[in-house]
Amino acid sequence: MNLVTGATGHIGNVLVRHLLANGEKVRALIWRGEDTTPLDGLSVETVEGDVLDLDSLSPALRGVRRVFHLAGIISIMPGRNELVRRVNVEGTLNVLLASLQAGVERVVYTSSIHAITRPPLGVEIDEKLPFDPHNPVGEYDRSKAEATLRVLSAAKAGLNAVVVCPTGVIGPYDYRRSEMGQLILDCVERKPQFYVDGAYDFVDVRDVAAGMLLAGEKGRAGESYILSGERLTVRQILDTLWELTGRRFARIRIPFWLARFAANFTPLYYRLTRCKPRFTPYSLVTLQSNSLISNAKARRELGYAPLPLRQSLADAVAWFREQRQALAAVSVE
Repeated sequence: MNLVTGATGHIGNVLVRHLLANGEKVRALIWRGEDTTPLDGLSVETVEGDVLDLDSLSPALRGVRRVFHLAGIISIMPGRNELVRRVNVEGTLNVLLASLQAGVERVVYTSSIHAITRPPLGVEIDEKLPFDPHNPVGEYDRSKAEATLRVLSAAKAGLNAVVVCPTGVIGPYDYRRSEMGQLILDCVERKPQFYVDGAYDFVDVRDVAAGMLLAGEKGRAGESYILSGERLTVRQILDTLWELTGRRFARIRIPFWLARFAANFTPLYYRLTRCKPRFTPYSLVTLQSNSLISNAKARRELGYAPLPLRQSLADAVAWFREQRQALAAVSVE
């Protein structure tokens, strides 16, 4: 039996699909009242629990061989966020303790490329760089770094744990519309795209799920593995979506100085409107930061082999179109 926390998220539900396709049994830890639509139609056992409630984890771990811990909160908003830190750090500590008590064979923790220190441009980012719990860029980065260090400490103390660090995730089954998922959907719907020059490394969600399974099988305890894909500029992504969708949407470049000025006010807008943040100082910094990222260790030790990003974008476009057609059919009925 495999326990997956964060199973309804983008990576989580795709990981569940991969596990089931391999003939594995899957149990998903679900928060009370959580929308489980991403798991609809899948033969997965669900159990209610909360990573912040240690006692609720014991029933979920009964009879479990492997734990894939993905539950966490992603935030690109500036400033301190106690909930982000509690869920990402304290929640991970609870999962580690409960896994140790349950005697699971292996824990695979999903960290983030943003947990690694951000070196200057031109310096290759790989697993030799340290995790940075004092990263000034954002609370998410700090919390994931601190949690990762706790996982590695637990591994040194005897827990059979391994860490994976995905880059920017894209691909199908994006039910909650990540930042990139919303971008793809907006292009499908021919909405104008305002963008700034920048680039980052993106990886197919299915490759991340496959990499996690490989880490669970072949990864060395106490080691971390970067699951990256391909570096693309924002313009390259938009041009590719222009071709794939066959739709003519406006692509309007915003000068970086203007975007940086506007980003000073967008966090307040998102807080007042409670809209999902997409454009903040954090996202600008990320697009301008070093994205020279190596997955050589994962390729060498795990057999990791990511898809070309054009294929990932094509499959994401097809999936979003299918979802729109399904919703349209339901509304007609």
